[in-house]
Amino acid sequence: MNKEELKRKAAARALDEVRNGMKLGIGTGSTAKHFIELLGEKVRAGLDVVGVPTSEVTRADAERCGIRLTTLDAIDRLDLTVDGADEVDTRLDLIKGGGGALLREKIVAAASDRMIVIADESKWVDCLGKFPLPVEVIPFGLAATRRAIERACAQVGATGRLQLRDGKDGHAFVTDGGHWIIDAHLGRIPDAPRLASLLSDIPGVVEHGLFIGFASTVVLAGTEGIRTVERA
Repeated sequence: MNKEELKRKAAARALDEVRNGMKLGIGTGSTAKHFIELLGEKVRAGLDVVGVPTSEVTRADAERCGIRLTTLDAIDRLDLTVDGADEVDTRLDLIKGGGGALLREKIVAAASDRMIVIADESKWVDCLGKFPLPVEVIPFGLAATRRAIERACAQVGATGRLQLRDGKDGHAFVTDGGHWIIDAHLGRIPDAPRLASLLSDIPGVVEHGLFIGFASTVVLAGTEGIRTVERA
């Protein structure tokens, strides 16, 4: 079974948690796209839900699949968010933002009663950090912000290369919010909760890809089947 088939199995398991009338946060990324397609099939069969997309790409995919959409301006709370992750550790903390949608993803997750993370088993790690940590920044004062990020990482014993993400046109990648992303290639983050707090205190940082305490359930699809891990 290849990785895409595993992702689809995880997405199908999360879909079992969706009920008629729910308000859903709809994630971004390759695994979330499988969830959108499967959700669209249920909607066309009569399931009545409304979703808030976490990116413009997700919005387009959801509209293509016939899923009714709304915004967090129109509703004040979501029942459930289903999203992928770039890494998940044993505490169910996450690194997200490889696709550049971390700001909207975190806003939606924070507005949800529950968050289910769907992933293939390769995303499960003992310690976060092998996947580069995305940090969304404003362009103004970039060098100063970068130095502050380096200091924050050093305070938790995480050092490595910081790289401004390039877009397909060779210029800086621009998020849906109009910001840039610095990817921190740290290898290992010994204290992810503390680093999350330190990064949040940097004025030039809009948001970071450490999702601490958001996931209530992680659904991992592997060659031996589906494994569901609940937050203790």
